[in-house]
Amino acid sequence: MGNSSKRSSKTLGVAAAALYASLAAGAALAAPDASRLGQDLTPIGAEKAGNKDGSLPAWKGGEMNAPAGWKPGQVRPDPYGAEKPLLSITAANADQYKNRLSAGQMELLKTIKGYRMDIYPTHRSCGYPQIVYQRSKENAGTAAIAGDGFELKNATGSGFPFPIPASGVEAMWNHKLHYEGQGRIEPNYTLLSPAKGGSDFTKIEYVAKYFVPFQAPTTKSIEDANGVEFYFFQETVSPPALAGTLQAGVYYLQKLNEGWQYFPGQRRVRRLSTYAYDAPLIGLENTYYVDQAWMYNGMLDRYTYKLVGKQELYIPYNSFALRDKTRFNDKTLFGADHLNPDARRYELHRVWKIEADVRQGQRHSSPHRVFYLDEDTWGVIVVDMYDAQGKIQRVQEGSVTPIWEIGACDTSEDYVSYDLPSGRYWGDIFTIGQPETDWLAGKEGRLKPEMFTEDYLRRQGAR
Repeated sequence: MGNSSKRSSKTLGVAAAALYASLAAGAALAAPDASRLGQDLTPIGAEKAGNKDGSLPAWKGGEMNAPAGWKPGQVRPDPYGAEKPLLSITAANADQYKNRLSAGQMELLKTIKGYRMDIYPTHRSCGYPQIVYQRSKENAGTAAIAGDGFELKNATGSGFPFPIPASGVEAMWNHKLHYEGQGRIEPNYTLLSPAKGGSDFTKIEYVAKYFVPFQAPTTKSIEDANGVEFYFFQETVSPPALAGTLQAGVYYLQKLNEGWQYFPGQRRVRRLSTYAYDAPLIGLENTYYVDQAWMYNGMLDRYTYKLVGKQELYIPYNSFALRDKTRFNDKTLFGADHLNPDARRYELHRVWKIEADVRQGQRHSSPHRVFYLDEDTWGVIVVDMYDAQGKIQRVQEGSVTPIWEIGACDTSEDYVSYDLPSGRYWGDIFTIGQPETDWLAGKEGRLKPEMFTEDYLRRQGAR
């Protein structure tokens, strides 16, 4: 794109600079040195060292131990709740910090009245179970991208496929398969801000179930998981007009997802047509593409992915406040134009930057995207989305929260997207005010593949 060079950020570290130079030149890259994992790199491939000024500390294994007396199902206490912001970024001082902000974050600060980013001390709190470390090291020597340039092959379950990525598409596979346990039951909601001149939010409440066979310890290959990335089931709880609507879906690793929907008024199940890529998500007034869910989902075939390198970025992290119903509710959390800044905690972290452009012969309503992946989780945490004219169209921000009972961090709840043309924003998979997510449902065998089929949907709808 014409101004893509202006959006490129300064890469950090000798290794990242060398990698970028190799990619830019189209040079062949040597196989990753898996012996670095657990040495100068963390077991999933992040740099262990902090930065020179100490604002980014070294990784020392994560901070994954639950506070004394806490049990799953209880409100998750914030171990960093007593900390005060180091600084606040607003439109008035944003230019001072632009090297640690994405172009989209700068746009939000400059264009949304009252938008603010409070920066807190950095905690590299995320760690993973030992099996994730073991399988990631195994994958470093076996996982590969197929000849079509985007499909995955020879990957082992429970681990990150490319802990030392050599390309953007490899890093995106790390996001798609980042470990968050074997399945969960998640009461949550989506909230869409009012249209200009209005005051009414759109709120849709759900109970969702996810089953992730690829993350089971017994999964040694894509075939062991039947080619499935995850199974998905959702029951709409409110508003009354949608209550009782059921959806089930199978998200595959190498082909388009398939899904079904039960309509209570008709008492019938219908197969969903292709519901992927930039198809608008039902009920959210064309502000939400299907592939924006979970920050990015679906097949990787629409884009090419350039691995630019690493940079330091202020990103939402240790987002305990977004789930703490003793501090906030959806009335105090969601403002008319933006999320309440008091509930948002930003920290300085290293991220991988990936520029995605639509492949020749393909199309997408956002032909250029810039993804920022947290190096300690491989989750996509910030996305800048551009329209066909090269203007920023949407800005997404995720969150990172330690989930002590699974020994891993969640990057799939509590994310927002700002639609700049309409001046509206939405928050998705927010759980504040809802019963706590059951993160052990998959591990304990309470979720099974047969619970995510057309027949199961039909039986549930007939209850």
